[in-house]
Amino acid sequence: MSDTDRSGAADEHADLWLGPGELSSWLSVVGLFTRLPWALDAQLQRDADLSMAEYMSMAILADAPESTMRMSELAERLSSSLSRLSHLVKRLESRGYVRREPDPTDGRFTNAILLADGVRKLESAAPAHVAHVRHLVVDNLSAERLRRLGQDAERILQRIDSPAR
Repeated sequence: MSDTDRSGAADEHADLWLGPGELSSWLSVVGLFTRLPWALDAQLQRDADLSMAEYMSMAILADAPESTMRMSELAERLSSSLSRLSHLVKRLESRGYVRREPDPTDGRFTNAILLADGVRKLESAAPAHVAHVRHLVVDNLSAERLRRLGQDAERILQRIDSPAR
């Protein structure tokens, strides 16, 4: 292929590449996506002996009516497979934080139920976790920048959840 052919091919696909400013911003976002979950998980593991996924599962259950939710709905809320969630809930069950039982309205489904020990564990883990979230994110941004970050995150999530074009 001649230099002219290569140059033409490169020009044809130029819109597929990120410009310098876009690339710099994108790499910062990738770093945030990679390092923030790790930092949050490490804090929860160290201070509460919980993974981020375990903490989030219990927090979602705590907000559900009667602290109960179908496993399939919980998996969806966590963006997890039912199989992966089943393993996670089994760990929480073995620690006395959660119980599984058939859904009384439809036995084809299984409910996860947050138990009193799970509520206590969540309540004991929350202050240090919230302090860490404040330190890393909330207190690091002005109220307006935090609001915009939340709006931007919501826009991206809506794009992820919308049907592909």
